[in-house]
Amino acid sequence: MTTALDQDAIVRYEPRGAARDLFRARQSEVFMAGPAGTGKSLACLFRLHLTALNNPDMRGLIFRKTAVSLGSTTLVTWEKKVIADALARGIVSWFGGSAREAPGYRYSNGSKIDVAGMDKPAKIMSAEYDLVFGDEATELTLDDWESVGTRLRNGKLAWQQQMGACNPSAPTHWIKQRCDQGAARMMVSRHRDNPAYVNADGTPTEVGRAYFQKLDALTGVRKARLRDGTWAAAEGLIYGEFNDAVHLVDPFKIPVEWTRWITVDFGFTNPAVIQWWAEDPDGRLYLYRELYHTRCLVEDLARQAKELMQYPSGQWREPRPRAVICDHDAEDRATLEKHLGLSTTAANKKVSPGIQALQARLKVQADGRPRFFIVRGALVERDPALDEAKKPCSTEEEITGYVWAVKPGGTVPEVPLKENDHGMDAGRYMVAERDLGGRPQLRFVG
Repeated sequence: MTTALDQDAIVRYEPRGAARDLFRARQSEVFMAGPAGTGKSLACLFRLHLTALNNPDMRGLIFRKTAVSLGSTTLVTWEKKVIADALARGIVSWFGGSAREAPGYRYSNGSKIDVAGMDKPAKIMSAEYDLVFGDEATELTLDDWESVGTRLRNGKLAWQQQMGACNPSAPTHWIKQRCDQGAARMMVSRHRDNPAYVNADGTPTEVGRAYFQKLDALTGVRKARLRDGTWAAAEGLIYGEFNDAVHLVDPFKIPVEWTRWITVDFGFTNPAVIQWWAEDPDGRLYLYRELYHTRCLVEDLARQAKELMQYPSGQWREPRPRAVICDHDAEDRATLEKHLGLSTTAANKKVSPGIQALQARLKVQADGRPRFFIVRGALVERDPALDEAKKPCSTEEEITGYVWAVKPGGTVPEVPLKENDHGMDAGRYMVAERDLGGRPQLRFVG
């Protein structure tokens, strides 16, 4: 597709399959769903751009769950692959926002496309839109989605629409259920729809072959979702009680009187994980911050962790942790203590009791709440190497694929699969500390 407007704006884009269908869709809610690398987000972004170019004074929105994730991913694609020519020609310019308006992109014909994270939605919830796009829509809650939908009333288009792009998740996810119930249309995107990876004759491009090799190397539920595009539940899921709608909570100001904890699972080739936990007066645990990195020295992680907790003067930004609970590697613990400036405690690493204790915390109690939560956006920064390999980048991403190991004969032992479990180990250390007495049990023989 090549479009020229007023001899200025030139847009080159080849929509295929579901992407082509998207440009014709007029339903009020549509989701582009499919495996990783099929061009779902790109199609939605191009539709926004072309609509803005062709409809003066149209107003659009690009949003994600958090503003940080939007700026580091979706808007990079937007500026480099979608509006680069329009930016260079001055047809589109960046507007940094004001006391009343959200930041975004302003078109010379009067169109506007705002950008926002649902962690800071105030300005967009007082605006009106014609066309909106939620990227990585599985991160959104149903409340997020429906709240944005109430703002589709700008009236500059003959139709208003919400677009979402996502990789498949569990079959119980609200997006899948909403589409199955007919409240939204699901458009299934396939790799053949992406010209960057698949030629018109169906053969993979050189870049596509390398990309598909990475997807083929995935295992279990991540392969089913990211390679095959299946809304699949993990077989042998250990924490089947985990529910995004229940156990994921939006960021909130943590009271200073709540007890703080740190748990650490060391690694280098495999991710090293540092987790920050807050415990409320009723004993509920909240994972509110996380470092999750490969190929990072312990001293570098310690320095980063210290900077997150303390000002350069050494004054604490937040309450000191009651304990730093660690994996047992003596050398790594000594290095962490030296550079973090805090003593450490060996974790209770008993696997089966720890898993059972965490499973118990996930259950909703008589007061209608569980005892274990993950705060959305807890991850400080994504590891690009893990992203590139399509591996989990956080505990939140691990937990729905954490499964029991299966022996060659098909039997399932009571041990978890030792794969993508680094955040799970650190989380288990935290629960063991509170519910199992914490310390490794020692038996002395006289």
